Amino acid sequence: MEQVPVMISTKDLAYLTDIFSWNYNASKVAHNYFSITNNQELKDVFHDVFSIHKEICEDVLDILE
Repeated sequence: MEQVPVMISTKDLAYLTDIFSWNYNASKVAHNYFSITNNQELKDVFHDVFSIHKEICEDVLDILE
């Protein structure tokens, strides 16, 4: 679907909520590991993972907006 419908069904909202929760939790875990590691290569990977999941959360919020 290229355009978000004007009305989102309850089932769609539940699915979007799940997507947001999964990605929010993954971003928190990646951020936590980023902050506790000293290895720069791992820091780069965790930063990338954090960024990907954060972007998905922002996309979900944009849909709901």
